[in-house]
Amino acid sequence: MPKKRSGGGLSATQQAAKFLGVSVLSGAVLAGIALPAVGALGLAAKGSVESFDELPANLKTPPLSQRTTILDAAGGKIATVYSRDRTVVDLKDISPHLQKAIVAIEDSRFYEHGAVDLKGVLRAMNRNAQSGGVSQGASTLTQQYVKNVFVEEAGDDPTKVAQATQQTIGRKIRELKFAIQVEEELGKKKILENYLNITYFGQQAYGVEAAAQRYFSKPAKDLNLQESALIAGLVQSPSRYDPVNDETEALKRRNVVLTRMAQVGDISEEQATEASNTPLGLKVSKPKNGCITAVDGAGFFCDYVRQVFLTDPTFGKTPEARAKVWNHGGLTIRTTLESQAQKSLQASVKSHVNKSDEVATAASVIEPGTGKIRAMGQSRPYGFGKNETQINLSVDQGMGGGAGYQPGSTFKPIVAAAALEGGMPATKTYASPYQMDYPTPVSACEGKTWNESGVPVENENETEVGPYDMKEATAKSVNTYYIEMISDIGICPVTQMAKQMGVERADGNKMMQAPSIALGTQEMSPLTMANGYATFASRGMYCTPVAIESISQRVGEKSKSLPVPKSTCSRAMSEKTADTINTLLRGVVEDGTGTEAGLGSRPSAGKTGTTDFRYAAWFVGYTPNLAGAVWVGDPEHKRQMVDISIGGTWHAKVFGGQVPGPIWRDMMSGALNGKEAPEFNLIHIPDRKKPDEDKGRGRGRGNGDEDRDDDRNNGGGGFIGGLGGGENGGDGGTGTNGGAEPNPTISIPEGFIQGPGNGPGGRR
Repeated sequence: MPKKRSGGGLSATQQAAKFLGVSVLSGAVLAGIALPAVGALGLAAKGSVESFDELPANLKTPPLSQRTTILDAAGGKIATVYSRDRTVVDLKDISPHLQKAIVAIEDSRFYEHGAVDLKGVLRAMNRNAQSGGVSQGASTLTQQYVKNVFVEEAGDDPTKVAQATQQTIGRKIRELKFAIQVEEELGKKKILENYLNITYFGQQAYGVEAAAQRYFSKPAKDLNLQESALIAGLVQSPSRYDPVNDETEALKRRNVVLTRMAQVGDISEEQATEASNTPLGLKVSKPKNGCITAVDGAGFFCDYVRQVFLTDPTFGKTPEARAKVWNHGGLTIRTTLESQAQKSLQASVKSHVNKSDEVATAASVIEPGTGKIRAMGQSRPYGFGKNETQINLSVDQGMGGGAGYQPGSTFKPIVAAAALEGGMPATKTYASPYQMDYPTPVSACEGKTWNESGVPVENENETEVGPYDMKEATAKSVNTYYIEMISDIGICPVTQMAKQMGVERADGNKMMQAPSIALGTQEMSPLTMANGYATFASRGMYCTPVAIESISQRVGEKSKSLPVPKSTCSRAMSEKTADTINTLLRGVVEDGTGTEAGLGSRPSAGKTGTTDFRYAAWFVGYTPNLAGAVWVGDPEHKRQMVDISIGGTWHAKVFGGQVPGPIWRDMMSGALNGKEAPEFNLIHIPDRKKPDEDKGRGRGRGNGDEDRDDDRNNGGGGFIGGLGGGENGGDGGTGTNGGAEPNPTISIPEGFIQGPGNGPGGRR
C-alpha cells in the first residue's frame, strides 16, 4: 500500500487524488466517468486544491445496523427483529471464493492501486466517450465502501438516502477524500471485510453472512465457488439479478463473475466452465424478521418489549435517540418471559377460544413482588391476515393496546382494600338491599362531592338481600354492598388506592369521580389488572411491571451492556389489609362466583367480573407466586356475549366465572406445574350471625353483577344499561338470565356518566 514520503509529503495516491479533486471540480473528469454532462446538471466549473483540502478527512463510520435477538428468561430465542438483516463477521469467516469473486467483478486491481485507480479512470473515460454515455464507472471498492457508509448513516430516511447516493460532483469529491483516509487507516484486508459486511445483496440481506443464509441457508465461510460467484454478482443490481425472482438473469450474471475470475487468474478456465455448468443450487431461507416470527404466540410480548425500548428514557433522552439505537440493532435482549408460563397461556387460550370467534380473549401473567411479566398472549394471532391483529389486547393504549375494557366486579377488591386501609373492619355489615338508590352526597377528591339523587342500582338477583358482611358480599359479588361501602368511605380513597396499585385507565385518562367506579366502569387492560392483583399476592407491595432483564449491544467487534429499567416497588397497603383481601378472595374461588377457576389443592384467590350488556367478562386471580388476568370480549365492543359460540361451545349468556375462569385455571395450572405451592397468610374473619333470611324472598329478576352463575339466575327484566358506563358488572339493559330487555323509564342525571364510550358497556 502506498505510504507517505519521509519528508511528510503526499504519497503518489494522495497526489493523484488531489489532482482528481481539482479536475472533478473543474467538471472535466467525473463528467466523463460516471456523471452526465456537467451542463445538464447545472454544475459550475469551479474549485481549487485549497477547497479540496478544506473538506473534512475524518470519515465517521456509524455502527452497522444488525439484527436484534429477543430471548426469554432462560435464554431461549423468542424472535429476531431488525431494521436491516445483518450479522457482522470477520474476514476469516468469509469464504476465500467470495472474497476473490467480489474483487474480481467489482475492482480487479484492488490490491494494486490506492484509493483511486487512475488506470480505471482512463479506461472508463475512454469507453464512455466511445459509447457516448455512461457505460462504465471508475469507483474502487474503497470508494464503494465509503458510499455505503453514507447510506448506512442515512438509515431509513429516504431524503438522506437520496443525498447519500445522488450523482453529483460534490458527493464524488467527498467520496474521494474519505477514500484516501480509509486506505491510509484501515488497509486492504480491513476495507474488504468492512465492504462485505456493509453491502446490500437483495432480499433484505445486508452483508455476506445474511446473504449466504438467505440464498443458500449456510454461513458465508462455507460458500463454494459458484455460490460465491452468484452472491458477488448481486452487488451491481440486487433487484435485476435476484435469483429468487429471476433465475435466468441470476445465472447469466453468476457466469459473468466466473468468467472474470478466470480472466484475472483467480481460477482456471476449466474451473470456470465446470462451475458455469452447474445449476444455481438455491436453498432459500425466507426473511425471518419481526415479532410476527415469535415462538409460542409471544408476538405481542415481543412488540411490548419494542414499545418499552422506544418509550423508556433509560434507552435515550428523546424518541429519536431511542429509535436510532433500536434500528441500528445488534442487541441481545433477555426478557422476563417464562417459556413454561407462555406455552401454558397459549395452550389454554387456544383450547377455549378460536381465533375466528366473534369475540377474543387476552391474558397476562406477572410475578408478585418483582413485577416481572411471565406470559402474555391472546386468541387472535399477531399478524396482518384474517382473524389476526397487531393490537396488543393485553396492554394500555400507549404501549400498543386499545382503550381497555371495563373490569366489572374485578374492581371491587380495590374498594375493599381502601376501606380496610381506612380502618373499616372486615366484619362490616351493610343493609345491602336488592335495589337501592345511590346514596348522596358522596365525597370525592379535592373537596368535591358527587351529588346526584334518584339513581338506582340493583343486585344480580332479588334473592340477594342483605344484610351482608364483607366476606359474604365479596363471595357473592353483591353490588349494593359495595355501593354502600364507597358511599361511606368516599371516592377519593378508592382512586388513590387504585393508583397505589398501578390500576389506571388504559387510555391514560384520569379515573372518573363517581361512586359507580366501585362496580368497574373504568376501562383497564389485562396487564394492569394482573399486576394490580399481584399487589395483594405480595402482601401489599406494588411493583411496576418489567419485561427486560438485561441488554447487551454489539458495537464493532466488542459488546457492551446497556442499562435497563428496573421495577420499583412501594407499599400500597399494609400486610394486614392485603392478608384480609387474600382471605376474602380465597372464598370467591372456594365457594363463591369463581369456583370454576379453582386450582384444586393449590391455594389461589381471585374475582370474577362481567360488564354491562356482557361486552366483556373477566377473571383475575393469583397464587402467592403468580398473578394472572383473563379478559374475554369483543375488541370492537359490538358483540354482546349472549347466544354466542366461543371455542365451539354455545353460551346463552357468558359469565366471568364460566368462560374466563376456566381459561385462567388451565393457564395457571400449567404455568405453576412443578413449582412450590406456598400458602397465603390468611386471617380469621368471624362469620356474621344470620337470622332466618329466607322468609319472604322471591325469585330474582336478574341484573347488576352477573357473577352468580347458578340455578337462581333465572329471573327476568333488568336494570338500565350504562350506569356510569356499565359499572354494574352485570348485563345491564339486556336483562339477565331469562328476562326480556326492559324499557327503562328512569333518567341518568347530567354528569353522572363521564365522557364518550362510558355509556352501555365499555369502549372499543
